[in-house]
Amino acid sequence: MFERKYNPLAILAVSVSATLLAGCVHSRSENGVVAQAALIDTQGASIGSATITQSDPALLLKVRVSGLKQGTYAMHIHQIGKCDAPGFTTAGPHWNPAGKQHGLANMQGPHAGDLPNFNAASDGTANITVDLADMALASGAQPLMDSDGAALLIHAQADDNMTDPSGNSGARIICGVFSLAR
Repeated sequence: MFERKYNPLAILAVSVSATLLAGCVHSRSENGVVAQAALIDTQGASIGSATITQSDPALLLKVRVSGLKQGTYAMHIHQIGKCDAPGFTTAGPHWNPAGKQHGLANMQGPHAGDLPNFNAASDGTANITVDLADMALASGAQPLMDSDGAALLIHAQADDNMTDPSGNSGARIICGVFSLAR
């Protein structure tokens, strides 16, 4: 009968490699960096939430909002984590670390904080998911969550994706300050 001989060091190496690989996959999916924001309207009422998850090499933004009229709205990430009502001007301009022009269709753009328009349903709700390519949440040369944080703003109108600095998107009607969570 044929007898198999196993090298104990090879078995240990395979076992350790498998354990490390499983740990890396597990830690990436469950221990990733996450920023969360509670969304408020101009009256201070809570109307939704936003989450940004680091998913190397990109970020994944998920937004849930209610209380809107059916229609198309602009949404942007602004560079300061502050939402003072009623105008939310304390959130500053769009997040724009590369100093580009505004607009997803602008040849000199876009700002890093420029996001696609979205539609609110007839019941006033919207669930939005956006991949933010080549961005970092809390580390790297120009992370979103820098010393003054960041905010998500929803504007009263659709973005024309060309006009600098804000795409003629109208008043700031919803705001949420991102904070890091683990």
